[in-house]
Amino acid sequence: MFQGGRDAYRRNLSALAFEFPVKDLDFVLLTHAHIDHSGLLPRLVSLGFRGPVYATPATCDLAAVLLLDSAHIQEKEAEWENRHRHASHAKRGWELAPLYTVNQARECLRQLRSVEYDKQWQPHSGIQVRFRDSGHILGSAIIELWLTDGNRTTKVAFSGDLGQPNRPVLRDPTPICDADVLVVESTYGNRTHKNIADTEDELVHAIEDTLARKKGNVILPAFAVGRTQEVLFILMDLVRRGRLRPITVYVDSPMAESATELTLGYQDLLDAQAKELIDWHRQHPDLPRIRFVREVDDSIALNKITSGAVVIAASGMCDAGRVKHHLRHNLSRRECSVVITGFQAAGTLGRRLVDGARRVRIFGEELPVRADIYTIGGLSAHADRDALLAWLGHFDRPPRHCFVVHGEADTAAIFAEAVRALGWPDVVVPGKGEVRELGETSGS
Repeated sequence: MFQGGRDAYRRNLSALAFEFPVKDLDFVLLTHAHIDHSGLLPRLVSLGFRGPVYATPATCDLAAVLLLDSAHIQEKEAEWENRHRHASHAKRGWELAPLYTVNQARECLRQLRSVEYDKQWQPHSGIQVRFRDSGHILGSAIIELWLTDGNRTTKVAFSGDLGQPNRPVLRDPTPICDADVLVVESTYGNRTHKNIADTEDELVHAIEDTLARKKGNVILPAFAVGRTQEVLFILMDLVRRGRLRPITVYVDSPMAESATELTLGYQDLLDAQAKELIDWHRQHPDLPRIRFVREVDDSIALNKITSGAVVIAASGMCDAGRVKHHLRHNLSRRECSVVITGFQAAGTLGRRLVDGARRVRIFGEELPVRADIYTIGGLSAHADRDALLAWLGHFDRPPRHCFVVHGEADTAAIFAEAVRALGWPDVVVPGKGEVRELGETSGS
């Protein structure tokens, strides 16, 4: 699903205008549950796809949470647009339809099929598949695909979204040693992240300066799945080590609460540090005090708190959800801070804040930006340039073809140059709708 920008709805509406009949699609492989990867599955089903959608068990569970929430948002946004639509549209009887409904999302969930990590299986004749841990969010996967045609086998590997190694909560991405064809992400392929020590220093400063000196609130936009859980683990660890005072953290997102419960139920997928921290917090439940906010009235009540609160709320790019209400009440206050912890796509409210906007529009109201804006890139769930190149360094030989995807155009082009510098023979940034013949391959 495209996110951010005024034309996102139009792009999503046309995104599934495939060059083949949807009903002829045999199956789908899903790397992970984030909406930019899974968000149009209900629309695919509504257009006639009836096959299975394969994913890891944790991804299936998270997708159930995310897709139902996404459908609810689609319905509400369409309802709002129709209530406030342009008068000329009203006269013509035009109505904006949601991309898909909650019922269509439920239908889609019936087609999910879970497959464990590291198990090789056959979803279709001549095709073998294996999911490997990509360390990005809970259940995220690298996909290895073996295509057999007669006596020739071609291996295609999809990186999915790769996590940054040596980060809290999840295990590091699984090394892949061979492929004839590789499709690799490039989200942060043009930069490196701050190390975890510097990241912690910046986060401690932002929170302590805001709560203790300025006597304000900290608003922390975060994706409900993945980022919220990582931030909670880091805050717990900082309090445990005495680097932060015993703060009160409000997690204002029913979906984040559900995702956190799922994370605790999949402890076998967590790293050793996260398991140890979970045990410690169970013995010290008020260090820090974490309050999940589910009801709308309780969310509204948070806006009456003028100081001392750390509020984590979705969406991570500030374009939807409850965080917009908290920004509306805190952005114009000099004593408050907004802490941005993840990638902000072009066209989103979060990106405008990162780029230094002096004024922003929220719910039709223009607001001055007086709060301090902190951008803490070291918490990214995506591997940076060095980590991506290190992951590529595990290949025993260069793939015959490498396609660089999932990055803004300039970033993808820069990362492709870095991959070519490794001596890889065919590295391209494919354009939309581009077709490439894979040619003869040796297989593996």
